[in-house]
Amino acid sequence: MSTFEIAGDDFVLDGEPFRILSGAIHYFRVHPDDWADRIRKARLMGLNTIETYVPWNAHEPHPGEWDVSGRLDLARFLRVVTDEGMYAIVRPGPYICAEWDNGGLPAWLFTDPEVGVRRSEPKFVAAVSAYLERVLAIVAPLQLGEGGPVILVQVENEYGAYGDDKEYLRILTDLTRASGIVVPLTTVDQPQDDMLENGSLPDLHKTASFGSRSVERLATLRRHQPTGPLMCSEFWDGWFDNWGAHHHTTPFDQTAADLEALLDAGASVNLYMFHGGTNFGFTNGANDKGVYQPIVTSYDYDAPLDEAGNPTAKYWAFREVLAKFVDLPDEVPPAATPAPSFTAPLTDAVPLLSVADRLGEWTWTDDLPTMDALGHYTGFAIYQTEIDVAEPAVLSIGEVRDRAHVLVGTAHVGTLDRDHHDHAITLAPSRGTLTLLVEDQGRVDYGPRIGEPKGLIGPATLDGEELSRWAVLPVGLESLEPVREAFAPLEKPGLAGPVFARGTFDLAEAADLFLDTSAWGKGVVWINGSNLGRYWTRGPQRTLFVPAAVVAAGANELIVLELDASPSTTITFVEAPSLGHTDF
Repeated sequence: MSTFEIAGDDFVLDGEPFRILSGAIHYFRVHPDDWADRIRKARLMGLNTIETYVPWNAHEPHPGEWDVSGRLDLARFLRVVTDEGMYAIVRPGPYICAEWDNGGLPAWLFTDPEVGVRRSEPKFVAAVSAYLERVLAIVAPLQLGEGGPVILVQVENEYGAYGDDKEYLRILTDLTRASGIVVPLTTVDQPQDDMLENGSLPDLHKTASFGSRSVERLATLRRHQPTGPLMCSEFWDGWFDNWGAHHHTTPFDQTAADLEALLDAGASVNLYMFHGGTNFGFTNGANDKGVYQPIVTSYDYDAPLDEAGNPTAKYWAFREVLAKFVDLPDEVPPAATPAPSFTAPLTDAVPLLSVADRLGEWTWTDDLPTMDALGHYTGFAIYQTEIDVAEPAVLSIGEVRDRAHVLVGTAHVGTLDRDHHDHAITLAPSRGTLTLLVEDQGRVDYGPRIGEPKGLIGPATLDGEELSRWAVLPVGLESLEPVREAFAPLEKPGLAGPVFARGTFDLAEAADLFLDTSAWGKGVVWINGSNLGRYWTRGPQRTLFVPAAVVAAGANELIVLELDASPSTTITFVEAPSLGHTDF
């Protein structure tokens, strides 16, 4: 039976010193059919370990509703790691950040104001205990001593940047051990004195997160932990993108030099990310430090392996560095080849409001409820009330989270954007139904605004008079069958949103594709029922990645929900991704 432990200043595998050379791959951001390919390419680069977070909100979207299917099959992912002869690090949170919606914390946790998130408050402890028991029941039998790959499990995540509740950390640690985890337990914090002090316990092994000045930051870690192996468990080798900003890249030569300095110091490492993957569906997070910034669909991260799983210049630079410390396999991954490029027409359409009744149930209330209050934690909601104004009037909303399309009847009046701090709009003289289609563009994943409710935050007034008698419909998009049944032939060029449109395209064989969305406005795309995620003309991202596993030889269906407007009704696939302009 294999063993893994900490002894002196080393990780020790089966009695011998062992350096962890790990790369992050989030199973939930990669199609399961691609797991083996991505993990193998990590080994070919010289890594020996794969690290992953566990997203609580994806596994338990509603209380007690537990999902480990498809991209959420953690046990299958860990077995694939084993099959490649590699080890694994599991970081179950409960908070993960990861530029993921709400930092991985379920939105339903925050609907009870008495729940003390990320501290030793009884209601939160009960919820997180039930979650961890389920996750660790998957992880425990896949530890190294049981024939699995798991050699480390992390407690919480960058907790020193959030709080200092040592009792809370003790509860998580004791629960982890009681759940059968016997491998070493770690914490991670940025190498700042207060964070390292607040974010761990004496019996937890401290690790650091940084992306440069490796020697200096390892020295800070050593001051706080005089013995034990040094480890950077988040070596930031790239960065994420926000809608409306530039595409972030880091110079591969400088990043490789920082990696080499880290390894020269004798430290272990986990590359964050080795392969970023994709924020499929509505899973992207957001930041808000005065300006709300939703994160794009691609989580390419300028990582060694790009979003489609192809090696980049950074991959080869890192492989050259790792060759100085380990024996590399002779095999190398193939270079990327052009994806199929072609076009097809959108042929059918139906306005969103025409099918709204089929996508959810209306609630009538005099109050202005949030989406969370209705148990709807992602996507869209429709708010309607009746108005009668004889002259121009100002509609004002307390706060929009995060974007609202304003319509009177079927006429689009304008949008209210949270990132622009919009909260008012002028309505022309009109009588009829006022509709606000509200989009949750991603929950804040870091800082004090985690957990805030989505939708419209009241009051809503018209020329100072509060509007009441609202009808609210959470838009359910788990199945598009109600939309398919309502499609009619598209008879004019262009898409006037909010509207669903459909087209089909044929493939000789399944292949990775890149959907060019640059001619469309803002919306969401499904292929064969699989939600690829959001697009937006703001950029920087101009293409959506389509894994080969979601298409098939023969006919394929594409459905787009265009929220704004598009002059184009053409589906365009291109040979390579376009993630936008950089800052240099």
